[in-house]
Amino acid sequence: MRILFVGEIVAKLGRKAVKEVLPELISSDSIDLVIANAENLAHGRGATKETLNEMQSVGVDYFTGGDHIFWQKDFEEDANDLPVVCPANFPEPFLGKPFAVIQKRGSKVALLNLMGRTFMNENIDSPFQKVDHLLATVLPMQGINFPQDNILIDFHAEATSEKHAFANYVDGRVTAVLGTHTHIPTADPQVLPKGTLFVSDVGMTGAVNSVLGVKTEIIVKQYTTARNQRFDWEEEGGAWFRSVLVDTAANTISRLDRLV
Repeated sequence: MRILFVGEIVAKLGRKAVKEVLPELISSDSIDLVIANAENLAHGRGATKETLNEMQSVGVDYFTGGDHIFWQKDFEEDANDLPVVCPANFPEPFLGKPFAVIQKRGSKVALLNLMGRTFMNENIDSPFQKVDHLLATVLPMQGINFPQDNILIDFHAEATSEKHAFANYVDGRVTAVLGTHTHIPTADPQVLPKGTLFVSDVGMTGAVNSVLGVKTEIIVKQYTTARNQRFDWEEEGGAWFRSVLVDTAANTISRLDRLV
């Protein structure tokens, strides 16, 4: 199975890049399943039903989230009905879906989303303990049997060290661990010793001439004045389409990036 994971789609320019690149990529690279991180999809913060539908119309099958996924009020109201997996280690009462089982072309893929705690939110549950529960108890109850079935994890974290530690912790128990959150693509796609595919960060699908999607002058002013600024997302100019291709049959992971 050939699974494309699209890095965090940021605001209008990010959605534009997906619409320009994804349909042709699905055809040219024989993509079976498309997953995308949607935590910055709508106006740079969170996701809405409308922006999710916009991305599904050009080929995205399912979405993952992160610390910003609940930013939009409408998302909270519809979370249980949307094609989005939210970080499973948020504390109870849980909002949204902690996992999804996707059936495509005769194969089953379990999709998980967990968040790191280092430099982020120490109030969330341990992703290490939570993933043990999901892999040992929850997914088998849903009929997921690894390695016959694939298990993909979007690990949304700040620290590369935590991402590497987590990936090695689940090595041999899941198909792939794909890092998100920093918006900066890393050049380290690899196969871990026990066979799990890993990349530290897929990167951002969004504005080239920006600081993580935000207008450059705003972030520069924030650093030079030491005063917080209201973010305004860059909507002009070129955009990066950042993604990784997971080939489960060949057990390979590779970057697929485009500039539009």
